[in-house]
Amino acid sequence: MTRLTRRRVLTLSAGAAAAVAAPWPARATSLADLERRHALTVFGEPKHPANFAHFDYVNPDAPRGGALRLVPSSFAFNQNPTTFNTFNMFILRGDSPPLMQLCHTSLMVRGLDEPDAVYGHAAQGVAVDGLRYAFTLRDGITFSDGSPITAEDVVWSLETIARAGHPVLAQSLSDVAAVDAVDGRTVAITFAEGTSNRLPPLVATYPILSRAYYEANDFTAAKLDVPVTSGPYTVGAFDPGRYVAFARRADYWGDAIATGRGHNNFETVRVEFHRERTLAFEAFKTGQLNFREEFTSKTWAIEYDFPALRRGEVVRTTFPDERPAGAQGFFINTRREKFADPRTRLALTLAFDFEWTNANLFYGAYRRTVSFFINSDMMATGEPSAAEVALLEPFRAELDPAVFGPAWTPPTSDATGRDRALLRRASELLAAAGWERRGGRLVNGAGEPLTVEYLYPSEPTSERIFLPYANTLSALGIDARLKPVDPTQYQARMASFDFDLVTRRYAFSPTPDETIRSYFTSEAAAQEGSRNMSGIADPVVDALVEAMLAASTREEMLTAARALDRVLRLGHYWVPQWYKGEHTVAYWDTFGIPDEKPRYDLPVETTWWAKDA
Repeated sequence: MTRLTRRRVLTLSAGAAAAVAAPWPARATSLADLERRHALTVFGEPKHPANFAHFDYVNPDAPRGGALRLVPSSFAFNQNPTTFNTFNMFILRGDSPPLMQLCHTSLMVRGLDEPDAVYGHAAQGVAVDGLRYAFTLRDGITFSDGSPITAEDVVWSLETIARAGHPVLAQSLSDVAAVDAVDGRTVAITFAEGTSNRLPPLVATYPILSRAYYEANDFTAAKLDVPVTSGPYTVGAFDPGRYVAFARRADYWGDAIATGRGHNNFETVRVEFHRERTLAFEAFKTGQLNFREEFTSKTWAIEYDFPALRRGEVVRTTFPDERPAGAQGFFINTRREKFADPRTRLALTLAFDFEWTNANLFYGAYRRTVSFFINSDMMATGEPSAAEVALLEPFRAELDPAVFGPAWTPPTSDATGRDRALLRRASELLAAAGWERRGGRLVNGAGEPLTVEYLYPSEPTSERIFLPYANTLSALGIDARLKPVDPTQYQARMASFDFDLVTRRYAFSPTPDETIRSYFTSEAAAQEGSRNMSGIADPVVDALVEAMLAASTREEMLTAARALDRVLRLGHYWVPQWYKGEHTVAYWDTFGIPDEKPRYDLPVETTWWAKDA
């Protein structure tokens, strides 16, 4: 077995020096002595055995061909739903198109019907020796230009993302002590002492990038050169602001292995860009788009009545959404002094009449979000359990005493849009926080008015929802303003936390991994591009996040999550909005659909197929 003469160290966090000091292997005599695993899990055993043929939620005999044309509904890292100026989704700079991940692959991939299992993909297996994980690459795997994927590419990818990647990606690599190419097909990743068991499965799903391509092209540059990539698709035709077409690779090696069989069936996946939802809906009705997930309740309730649907050419249906629905709300930027007092923030919550909004704007389609982990067993309910109390007890002096009582939930209004009791309570809280009413507006001791500016990408749907709320805030004496901006400016201001109030939705995995630090911790609050929109910087929250990640059993993890949920709710860092436990979708009846939907996703672009292919 050969070793590189130069050890590549990503970072030396606590415990890392000890982890890298011992030569490979630390306890086994050779890699051959170690059992090679086909999968990794956080808790329990993987569902599928080593010799499984394919995932249960695919059709292994699905034909290949045809096109999927859509406006995607989820976005990762620097992806922008309205335009793009780069094809590098793994940096903070620039805007990349949604679904760019179709062009990338990884050592292992998630089993979407399990909470936290990952299975070997580019890696045929992994040998585990303490803190070292040795991944053996499959023979014959290649990038889109036909060049081989090697262990050196994996090393370079992790090094580069740790140094220059998007902060959400880079932060999770802080406990990776070293990465070595043991030989051309074997890469060993060494984790620091005390590393959470969430980290190895997470790092195994990081993208494999072409070292040769990026040594000739600046990884940090936002540009529209088509990159060499490792996944089942490559960038095809594109027009920024209008569309990008991802073209299927005929030579993709993943088609023949268990984790790839039945996947990536469309010849083309075309992502279209429309600045307004109404325009995208019109494009769907005419067949320019052939799949749509609907997020506008008014449209879903009364506007799906057009000729193609009446003729049976379009299907309107729902699929269950069993993912943790996560946190959706108006996030309040506590980095700004005017929002530092939790009483001011709670007043903003009391002013939002969800019951009126749901009845008059949403056609009763939603339920109120009450938790950061809504629609999951991580949500706190009722009184804290004895285990939760034991976890919270060391912080009792720093916590609101209400943490030890029933889990806080936003009050139910009288649905009039102006619940007098709630608005009276909001006024009392604002006065207690030091805001004084002068001439019809609230000011602080220095005479500065309380203003709340709602930042959003210019779109009529946002205005329809926020304007009634703004009117209620104005009645309280708050100067509430709408601030529409173009998509590029919106992305930049979000990344630099230049806002008062924004709408965001975060859905967590069933077993949250290291990325949860990016949502709630003090470090993330100061990190440009993190997901900590509210600027939460609380040592107790930090400790509870680490307790979640350090849990050795699922029950311990759930206890820590519920305790964290209780503390976050009473911090009043957001105005909770709404959720629904289903996907509302419509599609032209040209698709084949697997018999079984995976519990934790609706992977249309990777598991559906064209019936006439």
